[in-house]
Amino acid sequence: MSEFDRQMREVWKIVEGEKMGTKKHLDMLGMKVVDRVTGMRGVVSSISFDLYGCIQAIVVPPVDDDGKLPGGKWFDVARLKVTGKKRVMDVPDFEGVIPVSEGRKGPADKP
Repeated sequence: MSEFDRQMREVWKIVEGEKMGTKKHLDMLGMKVVDRVTGMRGVVSSISFDLYGCIQAIVVPPVDDDGKLPGGKWFDVARLKVTGKKRVMDVPDFEGVIPVSEGRKGPADKP
């Protein structure tokens, strides 16, 4: 089976009801990924669930040779493949108290 066929099977699993679930999508936060279409690599910094059913992630690439942080790009999560084994930093506890909503500093500070 070709790589394209394997990818399409994964997409159809989601479409046909083998849903990944909200938790699995949120588990992508902070993980290194690669976009299967463009080859762009980076870290998932945000997940978006929109009203029309699209689930997308912002992938932020590494700092460039000049030390500048390139802008992130939105990708459908079905296009992303997780390449890292652990997160680059801890994610907030979305089930509990979120420090930023209480005026305390959040994960934007260096860990």
